[in-house]
Amino acid sequence: MNRRLLLTVVGAAVLCGLVAACATVPITGRRQLSLIPESQMNAMSFSQYDQVLKESKLSQDAAATAQVKRVGAKIQGAVERYFHQQGMSHELEGYAWAFNLIESDQKNAWCMPGGKVAFYTGILPVCRDDTGIAVVMGHEVAHAIARHGSERMSQQLALQLGGLALSEAMSSKPEQTRNLWMGVFGLGAQVGVMLPFSRQHESEADRLGLIFMAMAGYDPREAPKFWERMAAGGGAAPPEFLSTHPSDETRVQKLGEYMAEALPYYQPR
Repeated sequence: MNRRLLLTVVGAAVLCGLVAACATVPITGRRQLSLIPESQMNAMSFSQYDQVLKESKLSQDAAATAQVKRVGAKIQGAVERYFHQQGMSHELEGYAWAFNLIESDQKNAWCMPGGKVAFYTGILPVCRDDTGIAVVMGHEVAHAIARHGSERMSQQLALQLGGLALSEAMSSKPEQTRNLWMGVFGLGAQVGVMLPFSRQHESEADRLGLIFMAMAGYDPREAPKFWERMAAGGGAAPPEFLSTHPSDETRVQKLGEYMAEALPYYQPR
Protein backbone atom coordinates (compact mmCIF):
# COMPACT_ATOMS: atom_id res chain seq x y z
CA MET A 1 0.00 0.00 0.00
CA ASN A 2 1.50 3.38 -0.95
CA ARG A 3 1.71 6.32 1.40
CA ARG A 4 -1.30 8.13 -0.09
CA LEU A 5 -3.57 5.11 0.30
CA LEU A 6 -2.26 4.47 3.79
CA LEU A 7 -3.06 8.03 4.84
CA THR A 8 -6.53 7.71 3.34
CA VAL A 9 -7.24 4.51 5.26
CA VAL A 10 -5.92 6.04 8.48
CA GLY A 11 -8.12 9.06 7.83
CA ALA A 12 -11.13 6.80 7.39
CA ALA A 13 -10.35 5.08 10.66
CA VAL A 14 -10.10 8.44 12.43
CA LEU A 15 -13.39 9.47 10.84
CA CYS A 16 -14.97 6.28 12.12
CA GLY A 17 -13.78 6.98 15.63
CA LEU A 18 -14.42 10.72 15.84
CA VAL A 19 -17.56 11.20 13.77
CA ALA A 20 -19.30 8.02 14.89
CA ALA A 21 -19.35 6.76 11.27
CA CYS A 22 -19.35 3.26 12.66
CA ALA A 23 -21.77 0.39 12.99
CA THR A 24 -21.61 -2.80 15.02
CA VAL A 25 -21.98 -6.23 13.43
CA PRO A 26 -24.72 -8.28 15.18
CA ILE A 27 -23.49 -11.26 17.26
CA THR A 28 -19.78 -10.66 16.61
CA GLY A 29 -19.77 -7.09 17.95
CA ARG A 30 -17.07 -6.01 15.49
CA ARG A 31 -16.99 -2.29 14.73
CA GLN A 32 -17.06 -1.38 11.05
CA LEU A 33 -16.77 1.73 8.91
CA SER A 34 -20.21 2.85 7.72
CA LEU A 35 -20.34 6.01 5.63
CA ILE A 36 -23.50 5.15 3.68
CA PRO A 37 -27.09 5.28 4.96
CA GLU A 38 -28.71 1.87 4.76
CA SER A 39 -31.61 3.34 2.80
CA GLN A 40 -29.23 4.36 0.01
CA MET A 41 -27.55 0.95 -0.03
CA ASN A 42 -30.91 -0.78 -0.23
CA ALA A 43 -32.15 1.46 -3.03
CA MET A 44 -29.07 0.69 -5.13
CA SER A 45 -29.31 -2.98 -4.24
CA PHE A 46 -32.95 -3.33 -5.26
CA SER A 47 -32.33 -1.59 -8.57
CA GLN A 48 -29.28 -3.72 -9.37
CA TYR A 49 -31.04 -6.92 -8.32
CA ASP A 50 -33.95 -6.21 -10.64
CA GLN A 51 -31.46 -5.57 -13.44
CA VAL A 52 -29.68 -8.87 -12.81
CA LEU A 53 -32.98 -10.75 -12.92
CA LYS A 54 -33.93 -9.06 -16.20
CA GLU A 55 -30.60 -10.02 -17.76
CA SER A 56 -30.62 -13.59 -16.42
CA LYS A 57 -32.67 -16.68 -17.13
CA LEU A 58 -34.66 -17.77 -14.11
CA SER A 59 -34.77 -21.52 -13.56
CA GLN A 60 -37.82 -23.30 -14.95
CA ASP A 61 -37.31 -26.18 -12.51
CA ALA A 62 -40.32 -25.65 -10.26
CA ALA A 63 -39.15 -28.09 -7.59
CA ALA A 64 -35.65 -26.60 -7.31
CA THR A 65 -37.01 -23.06 -7.29
CA ALA A 66 -39.47 -23.96 -4.54
CA GLN A 67 -36.65 -25.59 -2.58
CA VAL A 68 -34.50 -22.46 -2.66
CA LYS A 69 -37.44 -20.25 -1.71
CA ARG A 70 -38.45 -22.63 1.11
CA VAL A 71 -35.00 -22.69 2.67
CA GLY A 72 -34.64 -18.94 2.15
CA ALA A 73 -37.90 -18.29 3.99
CA LYS A 74 -36.72 -20.39 6.94
CA ILE A 75 -33.40 -18.55 7.13
CA GLN A 76 -35.27 -15.24 6.90
CA GLY A 77 -37.51 -16.34 9.76
CA ALA A 78 -34.49 -17.29 11.87
CA VAL A 79 -32.87 -13.91 11.26
CA GLU A 80 -36.06 -12.07 12.17
CA ARG A 81 -36.48 -14.13 15.36
CA TYR A 82 -32.91 -13.48 16.39
CA PHE A 83 -33.26 -9.73 15.91
CA HIS A 84 -36.60 -9.72 17.73
CA GLN A 85 -35.08 -11.58 20.68
CA GLN A 86 -32.28 -9.02 20.86
CA GLY A 87 -34.66 -6.07 20.65
CA MET A 88 -33.09 -5.13 17.31
CA SER A 89 -35.98 -5.62 14.86
CA HIS A 90 -35.55 -2.03 13.75
CA GLU A 91 -32.23 -3.06 12.18
CA LEU A 92 -34.19 -4.98 9.52
CA GLU A 93 -36.41 -2.07 8.52
CA GLY A 94 -36.27 -1.56 4.78
CA TYR A 95 -35.53 -5.21 4.00
CA ALA A 96 -37.45 -6.65 1.05
CA TRP A 97 -36.47 -10.30 1.04
CA ALA A 98 -36.34 -12.18 -2.26
CA PHE A 99 -34.96 -15.61 -3.15
CA ASN A 100 -34.51 -16.48 -6.82
CA LEU A 101 -32.86 -19.34 -8.69
CA ILE A 102 -30.95 -18.42 -11.85
CA GLU A 103 -30.17 -20.92 -14.59
CA SER A 104 -26.38 -21.05 -14.82
CA ASP A 105 -23.52 -23.53 -14.51
CA GLN A 106 -21.81 -21.22 -12.01
CA LYS A 107 -21.28 -22.67 -8.55
CA ASN A 108 -22.28 -19.42 -6.96
CA ALA A 109 -24.79 -17.56 -4.83
CA TRP A 110 -24.98 -14.09 -3.34
CA CYS A 111 -27.08 -11.74 -1.23
CA MET A 112 -27.29 -7.99 -1.73
CA PRO A 113 -28.18 -5.45 0.97
CA GLY A 114 -31.82 -5.61 1.97
CA GLY A 115 -32.10 -9.40 1.65
CA LYS A 116 -31.95 -9.85 -2.14
CA VAL A 117 -30.67 -13.40 -2.72
CA ALA A 118 -29.73 -15.19 -5.92
CA PHE A 119 -28.72 -18.83 -6.27
CA TYR A 120 -27.29 -20.36 -9.43
CA THR A 121 -28.41 -23.83 -10.46
CA GLY A 122 -24.77 -24.89 -10.75
CA ILE A 123 -24.32 -24.88 -6.99
CA LEU A 124 -27.31 -27.10 -6.23
CA PRO A 125 -25.54 -30.44 -6.92
CA VAL A 126 -22.89 -29.41 -4.38
CA CYS A 127 -25.58 -28.47 -1.86
CA ARG A 128 -27.33 -31.85 -2.43
CA ASP A 129 -30.29 -31.12 -0.13
CA ASP A 130 -32.09 -28.49 1.95
CA THR A 131 -29.35 -28.49 4.58
CA GLY A 132 -26.66 -27.83 1.99
CA ILE A 133 -28.72 -24.97 0.60
CA ALA A 134 -29.12 -23.66 4.16
CA VAL A 135 -25.33 -23.59 4.57
CA VAL A 136 -25.01 -21.34 1.53
CA MET A 137 -28.18 -19.35 2.28
CA GLY A 138 -27.17 -18.67 5.87
CA HIS A 139 -23.70 -17.62 4.79
CA GLU A 140 -24.90 -15.27 2.05
CA VAL A 141 -27.69 -13.74 4.14
CA ALA A 142 -25.11 -13.17 6.87
CA HIS A 143 -23.22 -10.86 4.49
CA ALA A 144 -26.29 -8.66 4.24
CA ILE A 145 -27.06 -8.84 7.97
CA ALA A 146 -23.50 -7.87 8.81
CA ARG A 147 -23.69 -5.03 6.28
CA HIS A 148 -20.51 -6.14 4.61
CA GLY A 149 -21.59 -4.50 1.37
CA SER A 150 -21.98 -1.13 3.05
CA GLU A 151 -18.65 -1.56 4.83
CA ARG A 152 -16.78 -2.47 1.65
CA MET A 153 -18.44 0.33 -0.29
CA SER A 154 -17.50 2.76 2.50
CA GLN A 155 -13.92 1.53 2.34
CA GLN A 156 -13.87 2.00 -1.42
CA LEU A 157 -15.30 5.51 -1.16
CA ALA A 158 -12.58 6.35 1.36
CA LEU A 159 -9.78 4.73 -0.64
CA GLN A 160 -10.66 5.81 -4.15
CA LEU A 161 -12.95 8.82 -3.87
CA GLY A 162 -11.59 10.50 -0.77
CA GLY A 163 -14.57 9.69 1.40
CA LEU A 164 -17.21 11.32 -0.79
CA ALA A 165 -20.79 10.72 0.28
CA LEU A 166 -22.46 8.14 -1.95
CA SER A 167 -24.98 10.64 -3.33
CA GLU A 168 -22.19 13.10 -4.20
CA ALA A 169 -20.08 10.34 -5.75
CA MET A 170 -23.02 9.17 -7.86
CA SER A 171 -23.56 12.75 -9.06
CA SER A 172 -19.97 13.80 -9.76
CA LYS A 173 -18.39 10.45 -10.69
CA PRO A 174 -21.22 8.13 -11.70
CA GLU A 175 -19.17 5.68 -13.80
CA GLN A 176 -16.42 5.28 -11.21
CA THR A 177 -19.00 4.87 -8.46
CA ARG A 178 -20.86 2.24 -10.47
CA ASN A 179 -17.60 0.34 -11.02
CA LEU A 180 -16.94 0.44 -7.28
CA TRP A 181 -20.41 -0.98 -6.65
CA MET A 182 -19.92 -3.77 -9.17
CA GLY A 183 -16.56 -4.64 -7.66
CA VAL A 184 -17.86 -4.63 -4.11
CA PHE A 185 -20.56 -7.16 -4.96
CA GLY A 186 -18.54 -9.20 -7.42
CA LEU A 187 -20.88 -8.38 -10.30
CA GLY A 188 -18.23 -7.10 -12.70
CA ALA A 189 -14.59 -7.35 -13.67
CA GLN A 190 -13.33 -5.98 -10.36
CA VAL A 191 -14.13 -9.08 -8.31
CA GLY A 192 -11.75 -9.38 -5.37
CA VAL A 193 -10.71 -5.72 -5.38
CA MET A 194 -10.87 -5.70 -1.56
CA LEU A 195 -9.44 -9.21 -1.16
CA PRO A 196 -7.86 -8.86 2.32
CA PHE A 197 -11.05 -7.37 3.75
CA SER A 198 -13.38 -9.81 2.06
CA ARG A 199 -11.59 -12.76 3.64
CA GLN A 200 -12.40 -11.30 7.03
CA HIS A 201 -15.97 -10.83 5.94
CA GLU A 202 -16.18 -14.41 4.70
CA SER A 203 -15.09 -15.80 8.07
CA GLU A 204 -17.57 -13.56 9.84
CA ALA A 205 -20.32 -14.72 7.46
CA ASP A 206 -19.40 -18.34 8.22
CA ARG A 207 -19.89 -17.70 11.92
CA LEU A 208 -23.19 -15.85 11.55
CA GLY A 209 -24.41 -18.29 8.90
CA LEU A 210 -23.95 -21.26 11.21
CA ILE A 211 -26.14 -19.59 13.82
CA PHE A 212 -28.85 -18.63 11.35
CA MET A 213 -29.04 -22.11 9.79
CA ALA A 214 -29.11 -23.70 13.26
CA MET A 215 -31.97 -21.41 14.34
CA ALA A 216 -33.81 -22.37 11.15
CA GLY A 217 -33.64 -26.05 12.13
CA TYR A 218 -30.70 -27.17 9.97
CA ASP A 219 -27.76 -29.05 11.47
CA PRO A 220 -24.74 -26.70 11.42
CA ARG A 221 -22.41 -29.71 11.63
CA GLU A 222 -23.15 -30.26 7.95
CA ALA A 223 -21.46 -26.98 7.00
CA PRO A 224 -17.85 -28.29 6.91
CA LYS A 225 -18.98 -31.14 4.65
CA PHE A 226 -20.48 -28.69 2.17
CA TRP A 227 -17.29 -26.63 2.00
CA GLU A 228 -15.22 -29.79 1.54
CA ARG A 229 -17.45 -30.77 -1.40
CA MET A 230 -17.16 -27.29 -2.85
CA ALA A 231 -13.36 -27.29 -2.58
CA ALA A 232 -13.11 -30.80 -4.05
CA GLY A 233 -15.02 -29.71 -7.14
CA GLY A 234 -12.84 -26.70 -7.85
CA GLY A 235 -10.38 -28.35 -10.21
CA ALA A 236 -7.22 -26.44 -11.09
CA ALA A 237 -8.75 -23.11 -10.12
CA PRO A 238 -11.27 -22.51 -7.33
CA PRO A 239 -14.88 -21.74 -8.26
CA GLU A 240 -15.80 -18.06 -8.23
CA PHE A 241 -17.67 -18.71 -5.00
CA LEU A 242 -14.34 -19.56 -3.31
CA SER A 243 -12.05 -17.10 -5.06
CA THR A 244 -11.88 -14.60 -2.20
CA HIS A 245 -12.65 -17.01 0.62
CA PRO A 246 -10.35 -18.33 3.34
CA SER A 247 -8.27 -21.42 2.54
CA ASP A 248 -9.96 -24.79 2.97
CA GLU A 249 -7.89 -25.59 6.05
CA THR A 250 -8.59 -22.22 7.66
CA ARG A 251 -12.30 -22.45 6.94
CA VAL A 252 -12.71 -25.95 8.39
CA GLN A 253 -10.71 -24.98 11.46
CA LYS A 254 -12.77 -21.84 12.04
CA LEU A 255 -16.06 -23.65 11.51
CA GLY A 256 -15.02 -26.05 14.24
CA GLU A 257 -14.35 -23.13 16.56
CA TYR A 258 -17.73 -21.56 15.79
CA MET A 259 -19.69 -24.81 16.17
CA ALA A 260 -19.93 -24.65 19.96
CA GLU A 261 -21.61 -21.26 19.64
CA ALA A 262 -24.05 -22.39 16.93
CA LEU A 263 -25.14 -25.79 18.24
CA PRO A 264 -27.20 -24.49 21.20
CA TYR A 265 -29.47 -22.78 18.66
CA TYR A 266 -30.10 -26.04 16.80
CA GLN A 267 -33.43 -27.75 17.35
CA PRO A 268 -34.36 -30.23 14.59
CA ARG A 269 -37.71 -29.37 12.99
